[in-house]
Amino acid sequence: MKVIKETYIKHFSNKSFAWSCVFAIILLIVSLVVSFYASLYATKMASSPVTDIVLSNIRVYDVDLFFVYGPWVWWVILSLLTMLKPHKIPFMVKNIALFLLVRSVFITLTHIGPFPTSLLIEPTKLSSMFTSTGDLFFSAHTGAPFLMTLVFWKEKIYRYILLATSLFFGIVVLMGHIHYTIDVVGAFFITYSIYSMAEVLFKNDKEYFDQSLTKDETQGVSSN
Repeated sequence: MKVIKETYIKHFSNKSFAWSCVFAIILLIVSLVVSFYASLYATKMASSPVTDIVLSNIRVYDVDLFFVYGPWVWWVILSLLTMLKPHKIPFMVKNIALFLLVRSVFITLTHIGPFPTSLLIEPTKLSSMFTSTGDLFFSAHTGAPFLMTLVFWKEKIYRYILLATSLFFGIVVLMGHIHYTIDVVGAFFITYSIYSMAEVLFKNDKEYFDQSLTKDETQGVSSN
């Protein structure tokens, strides 16, 4: 605990780093609000469903438990691991915020209704944070873990676990007929583009993120 405390003091005594964290949190809050209203709009404007090469050929499975609670477990674990290394916080949070903002644009442009046999998710507060009937393209369940795969690419253990998580959730939403196949497949390509944008927009945070603190943490580092 002493080492962790000293690490936080070291980083947050750097005003540039501290302000970068504040900006990241503000950007995340804004993106969540935008995403919420974009989801409401997409649901209101949802049109008729279409056929799908995968969903039309497999039965629907009850994946309610994995779909609703899986992301919660995943985000809590990832957040706790990241909190142990505060230098990673700004770049990670800004990536998530950018992801939500870009996805908000996509779901307001595409209004295809849910597949006819889509699994009916129990309308709880937990489930409402991860789905609605209109915010289909692209799949956040698939894209968010893949985004973190790219963010943590240089750390092999994280990379493989996060990539497996992305593929797992992609399979889950297809088994439940919750997303169309294009929502899942497209998520990988769009998410890669989002990460590429983040590398340019948040270049200093990326450099800060990539620093290895296995060396002397008392050395100064640059930040936004």
